[in-house]
Amino acid sequence: MTSSKHSLTLSVLCTLIALHSVGVFAQSSSKPQAPCIQQAAKERDGSHDFDFEIGTWKTHLRRLKNPLSGSTTWVEYEGTTVVRKVWDGRANLVELVADGPAGHFEGLNLRLYNPQSRQWSLNFANSKSGVMTPPTIGEFKNGKGEFFQQDTLNERLILVRFVISDITPNSCRFEQSFSDDGGKTWEVNWIAVDTRTNTESVR
Repeated sequence: MTSSKHSLTLSVLCTLIALHSVGVFAQSSSKPQAPCIQQAAKERDGSHDFDFEIGTWKTHLRRLKNPLSGSTTWVEYEGTTVVRKVWDGRANLVELVADGPAGHFEGLNLRLYNPQSRQWSLNFANSKSGVMTPPTIGEFKNGKGEFFQQDTLNERLILVRFVISDITPNSCRFEQSFSDDGGKTWEVNWIAVDTRTNTESVR
C-alpha cells in the first residue's frame, strides 16, 4: 500500500471511529463516566478474542458475483475452515477450502493483534491471486467483531466492512459489505456460516 493510500485509510478509519464515538456520547447521560470505568474500557486486552474459533469448521458460503453493479446473482459453496492459533492466541491463521457450482475456492486469512492499538488486522488472500488484500482493522465489542478497510473495485475507491457475529461455542457468522458512497449505504456480498465439526478444546 502506498503512503498516501495508507494515510487516507487511516483518515477514513479515524472518521468512522469518531462517528461511532459521537453516537455513543449522544446516547449516554450527561454525567461523566468514572475515571476507573474509562480506564478499564481503554485498556481492554483483546488478544484472545479469536480463541473461540480455533479448530475445524464446516462452512456454508454465499458470494455475490458482481458487487456494486446491481447484480442479485449469488453463488454458493460448501467447504471446510481450519483455524490455528499462533503466538498463544495473539495471531491466528485461517485456511478455507470450498467447492460449488462456481468452482473451487481456497482462501487464507492471517489475523494479527496489535497490543498498542488493541485492535486486530485481518489480512486475506485467495489462491488465484496469491496477494494479500489491504487489511481490515477493528475490534470486538459486546460479542461482535467489526472491521473496516479502504480498497478499490473497478478502479473506484470503496469502503469494506467485515462483521463477525452470532458467536456461540459451535457456530458463528461472517458478513462482508461494500460501500461506494462513503459508508452511507452498504451492500452485503459475502456471507459465511461456520459450524464446528468436532469438540476439540479451543484453549
